[in-house]
Order: sequence, then structure tokens, then C-alpha cells
Amino acid sequence: MDAAAASLDNPCFSPHHWLTMNNKLVRCATLLGAMSLSAHAGAADDLAGVRAEAVKKFAGHDVISVHATPLKGIYEVVLAPTQILYTDAHINYVLTGALIDMASKTSITEQRMEQLTRVDFTKLPFERAIKTVRGNGARKLAVFSDPDCPYCKKLEHDTLSKLDNVTIYTFLFPLDTHADAQRKAGLIWCAPDRNKAWQDWMQTGVLPATPAGCALPMQANLALGQKLGVSATPTLVFPQGTLVPGAISKDELEAKLKN
Repeated sequence: MDAAAASLDNPCFSPHHWLTMNNKLVRCATLLGAMSLSAHAGAADDLAGVRAEAVKKFAGHDVISVHATPLKGIYEVVLAPTQILYTDAHINYVLTGALIDMASKTSITEQRMEQLTRVDFTKLPFERAIKTVRGNGARKLAVFSDPDCPYCKKLEHDTLSKLDNVTIYTFLFPLDTHADAQRKAGLIWCAPDRNKAWQDWMQTGVLPATPAGCALPMQANLALGQKLGVSATPTLVFPQGTLVPGAISKDELEAKLKN
């Protein structure tokens, strides 16, 4: 498990990404020092050239985009699916972490990540999700969840179970790190009442009896998650298209549903 998942408010991480953002706080001295070295490396203001260097240096990884940053000589490189790196023109130095605009006290990295991971909510394949309706079901929410992820259970118990007037679409997303998650997801999906089976397992730890086999959506859901940039469970998807990982509180979730 990633070091960032040390508390129950953090998500379960997939092992498939070779670079992870382990530190969401800027370490100013290290960041500025490395940027100073890069700025004096004679970087050319040529995005095509930077992209060509990135393709060579990150061989085996898809380079999605290259953009200039507000810092002279420092470029943003995005690797598939949504990994943001900062580098000089020759890819001699690479930084991971948050780039902060001190004037506005905002994270440039976070804003870009929101752009890169924005989802067309209406085009999600809801037929591959467990549908839970509470109250009038007017508000919408999607969740990528693993039946063996403790943070998913925390989200279900502490947050989702307390919502009203909401429709929740749960995409079963068993991670490789949980050896029995695929089996449990299959039992839940093939149960006569999927929603009840899901709630019984997540709330009380009771699995349905072994049902007859059925077509399973998990491999397709894993491919969808990879395409959308989902690398952890739980990950919530809001109607405005934003992805939010982790077992967030009810108050935070309610606020996002109002946006």
C-alpha cells in the first residue's frame, strides 16, 4: 500500500502506476533549488523539442501532453493516464508534487489534474454498476469501489449510508492487491439483488450464497478506471465530472454535490 494511505481517510492504491504523488505538500526549498538548476540548463522554449526529449527519456510510457509552466525553463509533462511531472527542456531533472501559485495560494497541479481527469458523467456505463437509490434519488454520484478495501467500507458506513435523495452507481473495481476481491465482487454482482448483496457485505460482512454464474463487468470496469485515471479505491465521480479519491466526510461530499 502507498505511504499516503497510512490513515483511514486515504484510499487503497493500485500498484500499476510507476510514479505516484507521495507528497501533496510542496517542499519549497527542494522545489525551488531544483528549478533553479533547471532554469540555468539552457532549456529552449520549444514545446516540440521538449516533447521529443520526453518521448525518448520516458520510453515505454505514453506522453500525453507537454506545456510550458509560469516558471521559465520548466515544463509540465503528462504521462498516461494522468501523471503530471515537471522538468527542464532536456529532461535532466524531474519533479513530482504540487506546483503552487503563491500569489493566489492555489495549486496549479491540482487545477490541471481536475482538467485532465474530468469525466463526462452522462456517458458512464451505468449498466455495469450497482444502483442504489435513496429517497427521491435526484442527486447522482458514481463510486469505484473494492469489496476488500477498508477505506471503501469506511466511505459506505460513515458517509454514503447517511445520504438521502441520491442515486449511487457503484462500479466494482477489485484491486490486484486484494487477492479475494474478484471472487467477492463476482458473488455480489451475480446475486439476485445486487444492491442488497453489496450493502450486506460492506455494512455487516455477510456475503451472498454462491449464485449461478453470470457475465461479470469487473475487467471492463478496470479498463474504464485506467482510462479515466482511477488508481485508488474508493474514487468518487461527481456529475460535474470531477474525480475525488478517498473516504471523504459526509459534509465534504454534500458540498461537492451542491456544486
